[in-house]
Amino acid sequence: MAAPGPGEYFSVGSHVSCLTCLGQRVQGEVVAFDYQSKMLTLKCASSSGKPNLNDVILINLAYVSDVDIINDRTETPPPLASLNVSKLANRARTEKEDKLSQAYAISAGVSVEGQQLFQTIHKTIKDCKWQEKNIIVMDDVVISPPYQVENCKGKEGSALSHVRKIVEKHFRDVESQKSMQRSQAQQTQKDSTLSS
Repeated sequence: MAAPGPGEYFSVGSHVSCLTCLGQRVQGEVVAFDYQSKMLTLKCASSSGKPNLNDVILINLAYVSDVDIINDRTETPPPLASLNVSKLANRARTEKEDKLSQAYAISAGVSVEGQQLFQTIHKTIKDCKWQEKNIIVMDDVVISPPYQVENCKGKEGSALSHVRKIVEKHFRDVESQKSMQRSQAQQTQKDSTLSS
């Protein structure tokens, strides 16, 4: 069977097999079909081999030479799972706030190192924000440029101590990455010198 003609469609839940113009055979369960754009969405076995996962493949039927319906579903498909709209809205709001915070830091002229430190702290402590070029953590700790451990100021206590440890570890990790990159570059240079 070629791509669907006028009035033809694929039922959600049907199992189909498609042969692409590149000779690749794709088989799966129909998740969605858009007649206007001739796009077919299939749920297939996971390419990772994990049984609890699936691949979702979008197929443009304009590039399919053959479609076989293996098992046509005639009954009404099961209802879609309900979405937690408030959870999605909260996630969207949080992502928007994070992006605006990053944009603010860039527009304020914060160094790349400062932005990276902010990202590192934010992974552990969500309650952090920018105040001009300073990073404010839990409204208790202020980290000012150049964002080193000694630039962490606040009331002595567990919050200040915790933030200092995060800053210390961040710069250790950055230095470790830099030294690894330098050694890889030196090894590459040695290898190219030896092969010449």
